[in-house]
Amino acid sequence: MADRPVLPTAPDLVLETETGSTVMFPSHDYLIGRDPLSDIVFDDVRVSWHHAVLRCDDGHWTVVDRDSTNGTYADGHKIRQRQVRPGSVIRFGNPADGPRAVLSDAPEPAPDRPAAVSQPELTGTFRRPTSVRPLPARTIRIGRAPDNDLVVDDLVVSRSHAELRAHADGSFEIADLGSHNGTYLNGRPVTLSAVGPGDIIGIGHSAFCLVGDELQEYVDTGEICLDVQELTVTADGGRTVLLDNVSFPVREKCLLAVVGPSGSGKSTLLNALTGQRPADRGTVLYDGRDLYRDYAELRQRIGLVPQDDILHPQLAVRAALGYAAELRFPEDTAPAERRARTAEVLRELGLEQCAERPVHTLSGGQRKRVSVALELLTKPSLLFLDEPTSGLDPGMDRSVMHMLRGLADDGHTVVVVTHSVLSLDVCDRLLVLAPGGKIAYYGPPGGTLAFFGFAHWPEAFEAFDRDRDRDWGKEYRASPFHRRYVTDATTQPHHPGPAPVPPVPPPRPRRWGAQVATLVRRYTAVLSADRTFLIVMIALPFVMGAMARALAGGRLTRDTAMNALLILCVGAVLTGAANAVRELVKERAVYRRERAVGLPRSGYLVSKVVVLGTVTVAQAVVLTLVALLGVDLNAPDGRGVLLPPLAEITLAVALLAFTAMMLGLLVSALVRKEELTMPLLVLLAIVQVVFCGALLTLDGVPGLEQLSWLVPSRWALGAMAGTVGLSRIVPGNLSADPLFRHATDVWLLDITMLLVLSALYGLVVARLLRRQEPAVMRK
Repeated sequence: MADRPVLPTAPDLVLETETGSTVMFPSHDYLIGRDPLSDIVFDDVRVSWHHAVLRCDDGHWTVVDRDSTNGTYADGHKIRQRQVRPGSVIRFGNPADGPRAVLSDAPEPAPDRPAAVSQPELTGTFRRPTSVRPLPARTIRIGRAPDNDLVVDDLVVSRSHAELRAHADGSFEIADLGSHNGTYLNGRPVTLSAVGPGDIIGIGHSAFCLVGDELQEYVDTGEICLDVQELTVTADGGRTVLLDNVSFPVREKCLLAVVGPSGSGKSTLLNALTGQRPADRGTVLYDGRDLYRDYAELRQRIGLVPQDDILHPQLAVRAALGYAAELRFPEDTAPAERRARTAEVLRELGLEQCAERPVHTLSGGQRKRVSVALELLTKPSLLFLDEPTSGLDPGMDRSVMHMLRGLADDGHTVVVVTHSVLSLDVCDRLLVLAPGGKIAYYGPPGGTLAFFGFAHWPEAFEAFDRDRDRDWGKEYRASPFHRRYVTDATTQPHHPGPAPVPPVPPPRPRRWGAQVATLVRRYTAVLSADRTFLIVMIALPFVMGAMARALAGGRLTRDTAMNALLILCVGAVLTGAANAVRELVKERAVYRRERAVGLPRSGYLVSKVVVLGTVTVAQAVVLTLVALLGVDLNAPDGRGVLLPPLAEITLAVALLAFTAMMLGLLVSALVRKEELTMPLLVLLAIVQVVFCGALLTLDGVPGLEQLSWLVPSRWALGAMAGTVGLSRIVPGNLSADPLFRHATDVWLLDITMLLVLSALYGLVVARLLRRQEPAVMRK
């Protein structure tokens, strides 16, 4: 479409169709057709792909037919070009019953109150409400259950979600009824708040607005646009620019690919667009709403598939999706409803044949489809994918891209970051980032190489690396591509401001206990499906217990007591730490994504502690009984300090194993790669042996004594030595350690310190988990 001068005398008009209304400005040409990227889209076979154009010529609005197959009709007459005005009726494809558009005057904007949920005075876009009803004269209940006054058919909405309360003076307030995913007012989570005209009440995918004497409902069906305005991200205190003034529009049902050389800011852009790491400056508009300002509400409508699989490979596909549905949907969602939604997503992505197969047995393309399926459970409008074709062969690469094409055609807006250039032809738009985070190109994929002046993509990427001083962004901004696909294609006005509004984290889901119960069941299923883990888990306490029994013989003596207790310490430490040392680092991608959609940090950690703690304590009990059941423990007067000797030693070993398990979780939260955990496990075992007090004299040695207080085996060995009266059995400097005394206060101190260390390690793990979370969730 040719550029035309903007005439300020031309009026703004509203174009009304069966699917909605659009405010038209004289500075923009409006393409009409079946193409999903048209300004006005008609899904009717009688309408051509690019059927007509509405534009402003010489201060008048004109409709121009673009050689359509079935013609364009204005006020009943077939036309090639004709001036139109408020009241004109235009039909496309048939003069009698073809899709119709009616022109009317644009209303004056009300600066203090939006007339629709998408705030047309800011966005220039009207959306017709899904339903309109008179303002209630009494309190009405909103929720998913059929017995509500206002029923919202959305699985992320609780059965009894909120109440809109009407007061005698004509005022209203919204009250959340303990919903799972929260109630929002103008994008902010609320429990009870006054509601005024123009305020937007967000419940699931629906928004309610008080307009005049009406309560209007707007349902987000997925066909939304995204406008990115001047995003800038810096690091190192502003010295390093990761994204430099990035702006571009994304239309409804658009598949956008983002490519560029390493270090060009692709992942940074993805984090900024999803709210994972908000930009330092600039705005992201989700259908006219500030994504950062309204993040707590809008994050439910954003799906993110990271590069690493967000799945537990041991689980079957259907089971993995089922657990995800339990975590994301309200607790009052019936199992049949969750199963139905899971089955629907499996059918949508063609995964029915592999629904009962473990995830680790799937091909790379199938695993990526399952990751997408997990995100589609909650019907997101925006879907972002980070390197979905990484590591796939060309056939799988194209299959995944065609799947994304299908999702866009079905009503999602899809943004994919990729290194692959094999299937860019299936995308509607292509964004090329140059080093320094600048836009080198934005527009149709077919024109990219010609714009750069190269025949093949490798030449273009070589030029990016070779000519790093070249200002690719400036060249693009000076090109007609920038004017056509960015400046003229952006319908939403610029939002001023040096920095975006800091995002508000979403509220914690209600019923914390129910979330933990689901996590515990899922984690139990994951461990149960891991045969290697089960074999090691069962065998280890028996092996270590047998070694301790061989050393102890039938009675603890001067020659056997210290070594037998030392083996029990080593066995407990290895058992507990080995269970946990890989468990957090291998699930890091899963945790980050689930935390972003509302998983409580404490609930995740508690589920690990409950399952691993139960397994670890059971192993410790087996270890102790195999080692010492029937052995004469040679305790003073045959008694322990407070309990029978075997019970006291079993308790000490169990607490030591549990504390070592917590220490293993700490290591797992600290490291970045799973490969580092095994060397650190060996180091942990050595430290426990050296600082337990069985090999070195620690009492009274400055530095070593204080350091040993942080070593769990030091206190566990002290408790066991106190139980059997080690100083009496094995005279010497080592056994004379004050922590080894057969005394109530000393034994209780030893046991208490194990509990204190467990709690201390748990607090540190929670802090380390926080570092792995999206920035907006670190609260």
